[in-house]
Amino acid sequence: MATLRLSFHPSKISNFTTLKRPQFFPHFLPQNAQFPQLCFSVSEPSTFLSNSSSQLEPEATDEVPGDPNEELRFIDPDADVSAITEWEVDFCSRPIVDSRGKKIWELVVCDETLSLQYTKYFPNNVINSVTLKNALVSISDEMGVPLPEKIRFFRLQMQTIITRACSELAIKPIPSKRCLSLLLWLEERYETVYTQHPGFQKGSKPLASLDNPFPIELPENLYGEKWAFVQLPFSDVREAVSSLKTQFTFGSSIDLDLLGIEVGEDTLIPGVAVASSRAKPLAAWMDGLEVCSIESDTSKGYLVLSVGIATRYIYATYKKTPATTEEARAWEAAKTACGGLHFLAIQDELDSDECVGFWLLLDLPPPPV
Repeated sequence: MATLRLSFHPSKISNFTTLKRPQFFPHFLPQNAQFPQLCFSVSEPSTFLSNSSSQLEPEATDEVPGDPNEELRFIDPDADVSAITEWEVDFCSRPIVDSRGKKIWELVVCDETLSLQYTKYFPNNVINSVTLKNALVSISDEMGVPLPEKIRFFRLQMQTIITRACSELAIKPIPSKRCLSLLLWLEERYETVYTQHPGFQKGSKPLASLDNPFPIELPENLYGEKWAFVQLPFSDVREAVSSLKTQFTFGSSIDLDLLGIEVGEDTLIPGVAVASSRAKPLAAWMDGLEVCSIESDTSKGYLVLSVGIATRYIYATYKKTPATTEEARAWEAAKTACGGLHFLAIQDELDSDECVGFWLLLDLPPPPV
């Protein structure tokens, strides 16, 4: 198994103490660590859509905005449609009503690269797995793309309908919040499409809201032996992400350029490093999950690992003291300063320059719809 070589920031200097599982004592960043701001090129309304690089950013013109009732059909003419094997799907009500005063539903489909973009409205009295299945087949027929091998979706309440539709089409459904292109697109559509619709209902909450359940105990096979808060220059993060494509290392990446996230090469990205004598099996197990984000709950004194849609694990604990609480907050502040960008690294030893698993993560707020 190939490994990545990472040069962690030298601020990780204090000795590490190993405790009984599942409680790990953290190796914190210096109390006075400074966290540079990212060089974001922020567009409106999408928080991370660059003015220069995002396909979703509407051009600044004097033209009248498009019809909010219009449905979108787009396929990149330069794209290899046979390579579009994974779709991101949302099928949910929108904050707009029809002539009957009933909420309109919408199907939004894209792929990670936004080479495929599709939207279609539905009345609320036809919402079922058959309607969705037929719509997915129509996308394939109309757009000239094969049905995908996998479909990711982020709403737990829609899992039954989406799973049934996928099963009928021999598509693997993957519940996951790692639908980053879709989430950012929905944020953009809220401002440019839904709020412009004549039936828009200001203050309307989505029928299928996102869950954020209490964290549960970590499965035995996901235990590490040591862990540490670390920070890595973005240039090294980019190298690690590139190595995922060239080496057979466990993990996953994010196309930051596509999402319009501009980061200075020297910007320090916060992360969590986990060490284990069984690092490769641990990374392999982690690779089977849809790892979404890590957060520090300073009120409870533990880290929370979010995977899939609504699964949250108590990933590691630490003894609460004023110092540890302050430093855990500093780590969260660093993540906030990076717009939610952070990472998880799995190693044999914390002082090793090698990494057997690397996950680049982006903690996004839920979409407004």
